[in-house]
Amino acid sequence: MRPGIMAMQIGALIPTGVADLRDHAAHFDHVGLIRLLHGHGFNPVELGGDLCLFIPHAFAAETIAGLLALKQEIGVTYTVHLPLWSVEPSTPLAPVRLGSVQALSEIVQATAPLAPEVYVLHATGALAAEFYQMRLPPAAKETLLRTFQAGARASIRQLLADTGLASRKLAIETIEFPFELTWELAEELDLSICLDTGHVLSGFPGRLDLFAVLEQVLPRLAEIHLHDSPQWTPGAAIRYGLDHQVLGKGDLDVTRLFRRLDEAGWNGPVIFELTVEEALASRQVLWDAVRKGR
Repeated sequence: MRPGIMAMQIGALIPTGVADLRDHAAHFDHVGLIRLLHGHGFNPVELGGDLCLFIPHAFAAETIAGLLALKQEIGVTYTVHLPLWSVEPSTPLAPVRLGSVQALSEIVQATAPLAPEVYVLHATGALAAEFYQMRLPPAAKETLLRTFQAGARASIRQLLADTGLASRKLAIETIEFPFELTWELAEELDLSICLDTGHVLSGFPGRLDLFAVLEQVLPRLAEIHLHDSPQWTPGAAIRYGLDHQVLGKGDLDVTRLFRRLDEAGWNGPVIFELTVEEALASRQVLWDAVRKGR
């Protein structure tokens, strides 16, 4: 087990008391942030592709060279979460979909020198999620969701073709879109899966049992996004903002989860999608659970 952390730390990106956010962004030290996170004992670190929205130099050649030198110096390894803000790779609107593929491809190509373990992708975006939650006749909803799935399929194929990325290096995440449609894409295109524990517990990809999902995805599991959430209960509406909690604050059975992963011999990256303080507290819960499981 290799507990890591996301680099998209709001406290580092928007520090308290900063008077001029543009000036802070212009001088943002991406390499320094990764060094700091690794110094807390997290490895790998998941680079956030969305940084390019507000910090153009976050993935510039000079920065990538610095991140590569840091990897060689201290042994930090990387995964990459491809952009999800402002992109919609599943939209039926072709110009937006193709622009999304270009944005995703640029991050893959920029970070290629770092040899990331895996690239995580939201195969569908906010528009698809909106239609997913609409109250529509079942047949119409099925048609619409299949349309978004088709868009995602086309985008992923184009992304792989444009970048030369091996399909198993791309992990599509369990997000707010039907899990069965996401799984179909993974099988059809021979992709990996990123299992997001909080999303599944919250019911975002459907009314699912986390451990049933785990068993299904294990052969393709490349990464886990680890955070807690209350378990969705039948008959209840999805409640947003209750995921991304410290381990122990929700209903995740951490001991059971990591006992099963250990039995399966799985040793992929486990990324805390939490602040540093939350991740440190969660890591202690994790170690306690591992010891208990043994």
